Amino acid sequence: MYNVTEQFAEINKAGYANAVKLASLSLDKAERLTKLNLQAAKVALEQGVEAANTVAGIKDVQELVAVRAKLTEAGVQSALGYSRGVYQIASEAQADISALAEEAWAAYTKGFAAWVEKAAKDAPAGSDVAVTALKSTVAATTAAFDQFSKATKQVVSFADASVRAATANAESIAKATTKARKVA
Repeated sequence: MYNVTEQFAEINKAGYANAVKLASLSLDKAERLTKLNLQAAKVALEQGVEAANTVAGIKDVQELVAVRAKLTEAGVQSALGYSRGVYQIASEAQADISALAEEAWAAYTKGFAAWVEKAAKDAPAGSDVAVTALKSTVAATTAAFDQFSKATKQVVSFADASVRAATANAESIAKATTKARKVA
């Protein structure tokens, strides 16, 4: 006879293990984001001090225009670098959490399928239709989750490509603007 209490204990253990993994992933990404923010603050402070010193030494309008272009380019590059860092951390977090969810779903599906098989063996005579319907429901749910997972991966891939293209475009615009200012 199959022990339902053991089944629930296994589900609870798996849920607890997944919660611990999720908390660990979240803390890791929060730590990385905090480090990135602190580094960005340091860079901003250094750039601010450098900019103040540079502006204090300006003697004519042409030098002001050149310094302004230089400071603008440095600011844009810093902002792009920061954005890339945040995006990278967020992308990794999404990928890690998705992998954890897929792993948890696979384990749950496998456990539930095993439970259905054991329940089918212990089912009373004449319950074949109900067992078949339950098995069909499990198979359909698994297929639906797989399709949803594939679609989500495609959307994430498309979004990633779009963000990378937008970042590259912003970099090229910033460089072109800086070159145009230097020529003028």
